[in-house]
Amino acid sequence: MTNRKTISLILFLLFSVFIIAKTDAQSCQPSGKIKGKKPPKDQCNKNNDSECCEQGKYYTTYKCSPTVGAHTKAVLTLNSFEKGKDGGGPSECDSNYHSDDIPIVALSTGWFNNMKRCFRNVTIYGNGNSVSAMVVDECDSTMGCDLDHDYQPPCNNNIVDASRAVWKALGVPKSQWGEMDIHWADDNA
Repeated sequence: MTNRKTISLILFLLFSVFIIAKTDAQSCQPSGKIKGKKPPKDQCNKNNDSECCEQGKYYTTYKCSPTVGAHTKAVLTLNSFEKGKDGGGPSECDSNYHSDDIPIVALSTGWFNNMKRCFRNVTIYGNGNSVSAMVVDECDSTMGCDLDHDYQPPCNNNIVDASRAVWKALGVPKSQWGEMDIHWADDNA
């Protein structure tokens, strides 16, 4: 009888873990798609290996991002926050451009959380190092393929778009800048 109760308890716990994991994985689903437009001539800055929208191609949009935890899994991308570079318009938090020589980031729409992370620091872990960077912008997961977004597609929902200072601080060789799997967390300060 005790073995039956133990087996039942183990099965119940395994089932519960499965349901929680499945619910968490499904909590951030695509919210729609947008159709790409061909950028006007001399638009869409391809610096930092930026992708330009393609005419007629559909791009997935998100209004959410995965749940933030102590070590949130993400993809680090390279972005410029300087005027006239591949970042598009001024930063969402303060409508200003910023030097790429300071550690700053843009977060996907869900993580940006309606500007609630503006000017807050996050710690980025990658390449065996870590760096604290200030959130100054949104990597828009809901829109793209227009002038405001430098004719680039919407960001995925798991992006930390970082200045070159972040990449340098993580000790990533310049030849490997562009995209890297990382973890990040809100700073406690």
